[in-house]
Amino acid sequence: MIEAYLTNLGKYNEGELCGEYLRFPTTKESLKETLSRIGVDGVIYEEFFITDYRTELSLLNRHLGEHESIDELNYLATILSDMYDSEQEKFVGALEYGEHTSCVKDLINLAQNLDNYEFYPGVEDEEGLGRWYIEELNAMEIPEHIEFYFDYEAYGREMNLASNGTFSRELGGYIERNSGSFIEHYGDRDDIPDECKIFAYPDPPQKMPIKAQLEMFGKMVSSSLSHETPTKAIDERA
Repeated sequence: MIEAYLTNLGKYNEGELCGEYLRFPTTKESLKETLSRIGVDGVIYEEFFITDYRTELSLLNRHLGEHESIDELNYLATILSDMYDSEQEKFVGALEYGEHTSCVKDLINLAQNLDNYEFYPGVEDEEGLGRWYIEELNAMEIPEHIEFYFDYEAYGREMNLASNGTFSRELGGYIERNSGSFIEHYGDRDDIPDECKIFAYPDPPQKMPIKAQLEMFGKMVSSSLSHETPTKAIDERA
């Protein structure tokens, strides 16, 4: 649903580009593995930023920034991945409409308020909008004897001005707000479900116990002696 290119900030400042795409929604283990591969260990290199996005929903990547919260991205991607295709289509239309799109918090709330939007697929101009209102929404009844003369384009123009909607270039339809109230369901990261909270640095490497270190050292010495050349062994006996 969303792919973010995580880049090691410390190495970037040192002149080295070290990054990798991570697909959301994801798991804590997948995140830790990705951070480990790009050298973000939480000790020497703690910071990273996002240099690119790839998404399956048009327009979405335009509203995502360099320093987004990993947990918020994961929550948003989870919400979007649980939607039906028609809901995802309406979400893209709502993005194009332009309200509540300034940050991931807004996008999460937008995804949870799609009932406040109406999307009319295939309506690409004012004439089409006029016909949709009359034929699909039954906004008014036109007597059969004057239907041929009715100006659907003029009527659609009036409806467009009244609704303050927009024609979607991305979807080839029309999106407008209805009279519903926009409710902010998501306030901050405390509202993220526990299963969507995944941020964690990679686990530190396990320190080998002293006894194990001594045993390994002994094996290395023994292996080294056993591989001495015969000439060297003869010279030493001489």
